[in-house]
Amino acid sequence: MLSLLILLILLGLITYFILQRRVSKTTYTSIWILWLIMMTPALIWTTWMLVYPQKQVPLALIIIPFLLCPYLYWLLLQWGRNVPSQSDKLKTENSSYHSQTEILSTQTTNQTAPKLAIDKNEETNLRNCFPWTVYYLRHLEYKPQAVICRGQLRSNSEEAYQTVRENVEGKFGDRFLVIFQNSFQGKPFFALVPNPGCSKNKTKKSQEHKRHIMLALGLLLITLFTTTLVGATEMVGHSEDLIRYDPNLLIKGLPYAIALISILGCHEFGHFIVAQLYKIPTTLPYFIPVPFFLGTFGAFIRMQSPVPNRKSLFDVSIAGPIAGLVVTIPLLIWGLSHSDIVPISEDSGILSIDSLNPTFSFLLTILSKLALGVKLTYNTSIDLHPVAVAGYIGLVLTAYNLMPIGQLDGGHIVHAMFGQRTGIVIGQISRFLLLLLAFINKEFLFLAIFLFLLPLDDEPALNDVSELDNKRDFLGLLMLGLLVIILLPAPKMVIQWLNL
Repeated sequence: MLSLLILLILLGLITYFILQRRVSKTTYTSIWILWLIMMTPALIWTTWMLVYPQKQVPLALIIIPFLLCPYLYWLLLQWGRNVPSQSDKLKTENSSYHSQTEILSTQTTNQTAPKLAIDKNEETNLRNCFPWTVYYLRHLEYKPQAVICRGQLRSNSEEAYQTVRENVEGKFGDRFLVIFQNSFQGKPFFALVPNPGCSKNKTKKSQEHKRHIMLALGLLLITLFTTTLVGATEMVGHSEDLIRYDPNLLIKGLPYAIALISILGCHEFGHFIVAQLYKIPTTLPYFIPVPFFLGTFGAFIRMQSPVPNRKSLFDVSIAGPIAGLVVTIPLLIWGLSHSDIVPISEDSGILSIDSLNPTFSFLLTILSKLALGVKLTYNTSIDLHPVAVAGYIGLVLTAYNLMPIGQLDGGHIVHAMFGQRTGIVIGQISRFLLLLLAFINKEFLFLAIFLFLLPLDDEPALNDVSELDNKRDFLGLLMLGLLVIILLPAPKMVIQWLNL
């Protein structure tokens, strides 16, 4: 029950942070009211599970809040939304542009982006940046922090973006970032926004870089301690009082700690290295230490500028899950092979690391049988070795990150493959499918709730029009297929064939 309350509190904090960051500037409605509405389904379901732990949540109690609260949230959001002026009516049409300018103001600098100013002479220079054989410019629309350039694309999208960007840089230097995106009508348009990272705004970069390194190193050392502590207490079974009496027992938590940090670190360094190859400024991985639960809430990196195109968005996003799996799968197999077999019981399930029934996941079933062989049968479960626990967590985190929703790795992948609008549709469908899966395995319910609180849209690339090649599309489909075999239970035919 304590873990349920901790997850609820964590969910509430993350939800409030998302609303405060992304919604507060677009509506007059109180963020606390919107937060309460978004949290109502989770509060209702959690209360039921705490009061009636032996009973399943009634279907009506799941569906009614799930349908009613998002609608009420949308009504209040629209009711309090700022009324646009006549000059700002096109803002709703170009929502992808607003997403981009928000990223530029939050990711590249802590200050408000400077207002854009172009005089008549510069307007002539700007018009000359658009060769009519590449992109036939029809008219310019001036916004407070952007110039929208509308016209007709007459060449390959990659060639058009490259040509226009080079022309703008030749005329204006690094004053502006050139954005190339599709409108809701599917027509490509350009936008020029102020570049917060231009040369005259670059100050104290070396000092900031040093602070980022020290912060990343400090968080890593703290996380190493907290995961070692959790490994010694939760995974090995030593009490905290016994560890205080004999601190040497803390060393027994190191296998879990090192394995988990290696998995998380490789995942984030996969993103980091590929981002460096594309010359995208990125921080080192920041670990999030906690002295309970798993010892950490994971790790993240922070890209300090937008990605240049959908190709780089795809490569940076997919590099993390691939790098993480390269470490996760061997550690999981080794840990499973050193785990103990115990009789299956009513307590066996997804969340029971001392009596895990692997059949809830197709991939985990195959890996468990591969590691344990004939010892694993239909009436047995697995008491996981600490390294196997780390590998199991790595597999779960990989599945979570591959969910094709919003700013998760999977959300970036489907965005790069199919475009932002189609990616949003795929994300919405995925959330409903996971909710249906939660009816089969109720352990997925909290994940399904959490995913419904994540925004469906993610950051568009500067060139968000040019599509991927066939190889990347195929690799993206493979990773989505991997997500399916992690989440879906093993078919009965496979379970019978493996004698499980």
